[in-house]
Amino acid sequence: MSKQVERSDSTTDDGLSKGEIFDVLQNERRRYTLQYLREHDGPVQLGDLASHVAAQEYDCPNTAVTSAQRKRVYTTLQQSHLPRMDETGIIDYDDENGTISKTAHTEELTIYLEIVPGSEFPWREYYLSLGAVSLAIVTILWVGVYPFTAIPPLVWATLIAVVLSVSAGYHTYAGREMTLTEYVAQEAGSDD
Repeated sequence: MSKQVERSDSTTDDGLSKGEIFDVLQNERRRYTLQYLREHDGPVQLGDLASHVAAQEYDCPNTAVTSAQRKRVYTTLQQSHLPRMDETGIIDYDDENGTISKTAHTEELTIYLEIVPGSEFPWREYYLSLGAVSLAIVTILWVGVYPFTAIPPLVWATLIAVVLSVSAGYHTYAGREMTLTEYVAQEAGSDD
């Protein structure tokens, strides 16, 4: 059953440390495990989890996973990943019955599973560029460089505010709650 671990890096019994969170999330199989647990309400069987993780890793349906692929994933989950996640309290792993259950900490990690799809524009670079262009325009207006001074400063300020607002609105709409689970489902739908 689940073991309690003393947490020495500034945590309480109510939360996980950043180190524990990042340690778990740095591994793809652990992320797929959390994804699978989020999709299922009750305890899950290790065999079912191994099939799901193998299907994700080999980019194929669960039915197409070979026994060698499943066994490889099953073994590392059983011997390494699940015990480590159980020790930190992120999951409850019963190695005798081969069942994995969510804990209160499982849900804490939901926000960390949010992703940016590879085809999406890098928004932080967009906003940095928008800020740089806006600052350049303001500087040019202060210096009084023609033809920029032909347009009143209030029009420039309105234009910058509109571009920023529209960009932020689109970014918020397009990126709302895009998580690993939703992204995988979206990608699976686009392959059909």
